[in-house]
Amino acid sequence: MSLAPIVPGRVAPRHMLVNIPKLVTSYYSSAAQKPVKFGTSGHRGSSLNGSFNEPHILAITQAICEYRAKQGITGPVFMGFDTHALSLPAFRTALEVLAANGIEVVIHQKDEYSPTPVISRMIINHNRGKKGQLADGIIITPSHNGPQDGGFKYNSPHGGPADVDATGWIQNRANELIAGNNKAVKRISYEKARSANTTNEVDFVTSFVEDLAGVIDMKAIRAAGVKIGADPMGGSGVNFWAPIAERYGLDLEVVNPVVEPDFRFMTVDGDKTIRMDCSSPHAMAGLLEHKDRFNVAVGNDTDFDRHGIVTKDGLMNPNHYLSVAIWYLLQHRPQWSSNLKIGKTLVSSTMIDKVVAGLGRELYEVPVGFKWFVDGLANGTLAFGGEESAGASLLQMDGKVWTTDKDGFSLALLAAEIMAKTGQSPSQIYNNVLVPQYGAPYYKRNDGPVTAEQKAVLKALQPSSITATSVAGIDIASVLTTAPGNRAAMGGVKVNLKDGSWFAIRPSGTEPKMKLYVESFGGEQLWHRIVAEANPLIFGA
Repeated sequence: MSLAPIVPGRVAPRHMLVNIPKLVTSYYSSAAQKPVKFGTSGHRGSSLNGSFNEPHILAITQAICEYRAKQGITGPVFMGFDTHALSLPAFRTALEVLAANGIEVVIHQKDEYSPTPVISRMIINHNRGKKGQLADGIIITPSHNGPQDGGFKYNSPHGGPADVDATGWIQNRANELIAGNNKAVKRISYEKARSANTTNEVDFVTSFVEDLAGVIDMKAIRAAGVKIGADPMGGSGVNFWAPIAERYGLDLEVVNPVVEPDFRFMTVDGDKTIRMDCSSPHAMAGLLEHKDRFNVAVGNDTDFDRHGIVTKDGLMNPNHYLSVAIWYLLQHRPQWSSNLKIGKTLVSSTMIDKVVAGLGRELYEVPVGFKWFVDGLANGTLAFGGEESAGASLLQMDGKVWTTDKDGFSLALLAAEIMAKTGQSPSQIYNNVLVPQYGAPYYKRNDGPVTAEQKAVLKALQPSSITATSVAGIDIASVLTTAPGNRAAMGGVKVNLKDGSWFAIRPSGTEPKMKLYVESFGGEQLWHRIVAEANPLIFGA
């Protein structure tokens, strides 16, 4: 009997589902075959290939304990986990190490799932006004990665992703511990760790839901009767939407409350894998079926740090929504100072640049990675920080810090606020307001395999390395290997053309692939020409 075909946009056939008992057993029984490696968002891997096993988590957690002592961080660790099958085992392992090291840990009561922005908010609330006893956090999630993966992130006392110095130290120390068979790791049993007086269970839901009124105009959404559909995509925010709807009287329906560790309800992504990517029309196919039932529908990845916005026009390109969100916020947040900057990554759409300039504001352009926005959001000098991969956060309405990690809740609810206050959906604003004013760029990312040689080329690349003067018949305006906003290395290269088009190439920080970003101001045909010439220009024929 032939196996059912794997079709992007359709529910995953049973034969491609991961074997959860084998996955979890491998976590406990397999050795650490691969080293700890912190990418743009923590360490990720799978127990099935020896890259996310108990020895990894023992070592990483012990390294975090030692890093905290080195930095004088003495407050609690707020720790949460998502719905991936490897997350709960990793949570148990981490708690055993933290308790053995005498560190106070705060966890969500009744073993509830904990979204990334919630942990960020808890850290910020705890540390507000304090000079000592500062808290930090651990979030156990591989974000939108497939059900076979696990992930482990460390958030600093500012509430956001730790910087490269911190993660580099933790990574190196963890690998030293693994090389020594983790003999230097302190550990007690889970039962003792859970009952230790340093382990505290609290309600993460109520405070976060109450605080949302400070960042989103909930009264406007309720008054306008905006009908909202929410698809948690089997993720950690599944039990947050109902309290949000009840607290603020919203017309909100959770269209898919199912949680399964093999994510069998998911529609297959474009590369024929299961991935909870709320920016992908294939992964969001289930929610798209409901688009005509709601004014706005929203999807979130598994740890709820990303957002996908669906209107009656379909799934919005993340860049389009970021552009609209910025356009709206700069005109509907009167308490925000006029000198606040708007953050974007180098690989986000130039439409954002045009919107920011058109409203007389200053752009802050950084490499890929939300960590580059943390300081600005924390100190209130950055009004908004967004990534092309559908992750963003913003300040509260009073100009104070909201989260310093990406927040899928607030960006999803912002779409409803936009609808309530303007009478137009975000897609209508993009098409009817922004495109007539600034043009219609064609933006699309092209992913492919990456070799060690290509990574080495990109790492050594300097602007002077590019000797070509044009791409696709258009003169090159500039070549960047560092970001204009903070002069940090982008881990790749961006080539700007004189007509406003551009391309950028960088290796993924979380997956073994090369990412080619291309935006054309000459339509899809020019986009294809740029794609054809980009790789040969950087790596040779």
